[in-house]
Amino acid sequence: MKPLLRPQLVNNPFEDPALFIEVLWERRALLFDMGELGNCRPAKLLKVSHAFVSHTHIDHFIGFDTLLRVMLNREKALKIFGPPGFLDQVQGKLAGYTWNLTAAYPFSIQAFEIHPERLISREFVCQERFIPRGEKEMAFNGLLTLDPQLQVRVAKLDHLIPSLAFALEERFHINIHKDRLDAEGLETGAWLMDLKAMIWRGADEDSPVRAPYREGGSIQERETPLKNLKNFFTISPGQKIAYVTDCRFTKENIEKIIALAREADLFFCEAGFLEKDWERAEERAHLTARQAGELGRLANARKLQIFHFSPKYEKEPEALFQEAEEAFQG
Repeated sequence: MKPLLRPQLVNNPFEDPALFIEVLWERRALLFDMGELGNCRPAKLLKVSHAFVSHTHIDHFIGFDTLLRVMLNREKALKIFGPPGFLDQVQGKLAGYTWNLTAAYPFSIQAFEIHPERLISREFVCQERFIPRGEKEMAFNGLLTLDPQLQVRVAKLDHLIPSLAFALEERFHINIHKDRLDAEGLETGAWLMDLKAMIWRGADEDSPVRAPYREGGSIQERETPLKNLKNFFTISPGQKIAYVTDCRFTKENIEKIIALAREADLFFCEAGFLEKDWERAEERAHLTARQAGELGRLANARKLQIFHFSPKYEKEPEALFQEAEEAFQG
């Protein structure tokens, strides 16, 4: 199975948190947290369709300005999500600049503030100098459906302030068998993306699909029902990537994290301190490396990747990795 989601931390573990997840073959990406983004090429940032902010401490949100500057001339809107108070903070960021020369720019931001049972949104349009349009409110059950293919689960954790944790889930994975296509004289191409979109939407099996067949020395498009193409793909479980940062090691947080990250293929978890400094970790409302490893093991995650280290360990980063891995392996 070729994975659909390719995650990569933008910075090293001692620098600002920012997780870039590319959706392969679709020219789009997702961003979890917006720490310093200078290490991410503009071409990559332009792929970001959705961004999710755990909380707005400066090391998690300072990259908003970088993202905004790169995207100003982009036609596609950016959707961003954050904790209570997020809409006013986005509005404050945008109000800090003068926009008298941007009337021709098509860019806009759709910002969402996540509450336990509701979402509140505002739209900020560049051509209108980012003056916010009226608020909208909708019900929320902890799950954000981005499209028929991807969804994001959200948990509110305690960091002495609300801090959001996220799990990106591919609902299921579609495996195209190119050897079978070739054997039947079918060409690969953009039509396969349309086919996948129909499968994710749950289209009727009699829905017509235009497929390119090789006939003699030429390629002819023929219309065929979806059910006739079932031999060319299989369905398998999708990827799950969990992201947890900046939270205390409390009973309530532990339960929420385990539920969120359960069976994750890859679990990104902060590990600010070594266990010997657990009192400092508690004071700063962060996790230790050992606690991160335990959470990964209890969630039965397949792989753990720790990040967001305290600068005090710059000369011994291997100690954090070792402590986390030992706890993860149990």
